Amino acid sequence: MRVVVVGGGIGGLALAAGARRSGHEVTVFDRDTDVAATGGYHITLDERAQSALRRLVAPEIMRRLLASSSALRLRDRDMFWDYRGRVLGHGPDLSGSASIDVDRITLRTLLAEAAGEDLHLGRAVSGIAVDEHGMPRVMFADGTSVTADLVVGADGTHSVVARYLAAGPTSHPAGIIGFSGRTPRAGLTAAERHRLGTRSSMAIGPRGAALYVGFLDPVGNAALDAPELSTSITTGPTYIWGAMFPESARTDFLRDLHGTALRTALLDRFREHRWAGHTLEVIARTDPGSVAAFRFNAASTRAADLTPWAAGRITALGDAVHATPPTAGMGAGAAIQDAADLLAQLDGTTAITDAIGRYEAQLRQRGGEVLTAAMKTVRLILATDTTLGAVATAALSPVVAAATRLRRSQK
Repeated sequence: MRVVVVGGGIGGLALAAGARRSGHEVTVFDRDTDVAATGGYHITLDERAQSALRRLVAPEIMRRLLASSSALRLRDRDMFWDYRGRVLGHGPDLSGSASIDVDRITLRTLLAEAAGEDLHLGRAVSGIAVDEHGMPRVMFADGTSVTADLVVGADGTHSVVARYLAAGPTSHPAGIIGFSGRTPRAGLTAAERHRLGTRSSMAIGPRGAALYVGFLDPVGNAALDAPELSTSITTGPTYIWGAMFPESARTDFLRDLHGTALRTALLDRFREHRWAGHTLEVIARTDPGSVAAFRFNAASTRAADLTPWAAGRITALGDAVHATPPTAGMGAGAAIQDAADLLAQLDGTTAITDAIGRYEAQLRQRGGEVLTAAMKTVRLILATDTTLGAVATAALSPVVAAATRLRRSQK
């Protein structure tokens, strides 16, 4: 079977690696010219996502991934704060967790290596069509095209492939604008290092201002103690932070700023919302070149609304179908599971349309569950545009616990 994958992100590369191992003729096209030039800083892979990945890549790739990852079981218990830095509660016990955090660049680079020569960079897809024989055709911005037995859209939130299938967008703005950056733990004061600890934390303040601070240490907290295999771009304890505000005319201008100007504007915004100075140190001491802005998009949380098309020789996976805000830390893992499920169906003996139909049924169920978990936190943030931040932050504890139960139920 000749498979063309549109999009070389996490899900697309995972599918390509698995298809290549299974003997399919697969080609991945991505508009990027460098796999390391990718947005985002770290992603979480739970046990189910890791299990799916083991079915797609060689054991050596998995070993290198684990050696480059930070184990959640080795960090402090997560915490919830208010905007003054006062403790409101704790997250679930992680001591038995099999989940890992990994740099997005590290994971994408490893998956690109697994895809090998099947990955073609610098190829922007402009459209999708079906030829006179009913075979899907992928058209490129340079005027060329290719046909395939199966086309899979792994091209993210604004997917060309999914838009063709659905005859319109498959996701919409979720109402939140986000910002992220990296701050070495050693760059903070001793007092703030002690407050944040070796954990991830979350706080929501007045008028929907929220701050997530993730902890990543793939050296001291390596999931696999094999430093000779590590390819992590993070080489020491680091806080990966994410700032969030309800999207409005008051925040639109922030998306046009960069570097020091963006960092300064973010700090000013939090101060206007009365956040304590020490809670903002992780932003104030970040490298301004690492600060980036992004928009949260989300698909429908109703499984029945996903894949609103008839099963055929064109399908999609990951954010192209179930665009998921990062508020549950499950989007990339879900895309990997999509890839493994699709390949398992293709390796069966049934007709391709039947195989895709079964795959898309699994896709809808997973997408609905992951989106429901992610949108609970989004709605809490939006609700604090008019309510007290401390109330919403305290309410996050059961939300995180529910997401944890969802992960465990999917094992």
